[in-house]
Amino acid sequence: MILLRHGESQFNVAFRETGKDPGIRDPQLTERGRGQAREAARRLEDHGVKRTLASPFTRALETAEALGLPTVIDPMVRENSAFICDIGTPASQLMERWPEHDFSHMDEIWWSPLHTEDEARVRVRAVRFRALALDWPDHHEVVVVSHWGFIRALTGFTVKNCEMVLFDPHSSGNHSQPA
Repeated sequence: MILLRHGESQFNVAFRETGKDPGIRDPQLTERGRGQAREAARRLEDHGVKRTLASPFTRALETAEALGLPTVIDPMVRENSAFICDIGTPASQLMERWPEHDFSHMDEIWWSPLHTEDEARVRVRAVRFRALALDWPDHHEVVVVSHWGFIRALTGFTVKNCEMVLFDPHSSGNHSQPA
């Protein structure tokens, strides 16, 4: 499977400039981020991916949309709860914006309250995700659009916007590698 961090968001730009939380809730991608997502779609053509699993945060949904693959939304691959940008959009509003996706399996408030999910808890969620992915016969055909904190918890890699990591849930230990 390929883990893909979302494209550059409005939060990423503001935080990079100031080093402070700019208070942008569930930010969208920037124009550059949309371009990064389109470029990621081109790079993925060589990897044989056939479906996407995406976090319900707007920046991940917009990135997944650019990939043009069937997409399932799963809060398990969401970001941790460190900044205002990690406050999501209620499921009913996501349904209105993306009617082509199924959000009915999600709680209305699907994200963790701010500062309640430390790195250890994100690692527990990553371990649960890996255990579930072990049962996917098509795991090698899946791209997971996620976030810096979740990808780091799952693989140990720190990734930039729209960077990819190859991940085999069947490998013991950390046998991931940048794609």
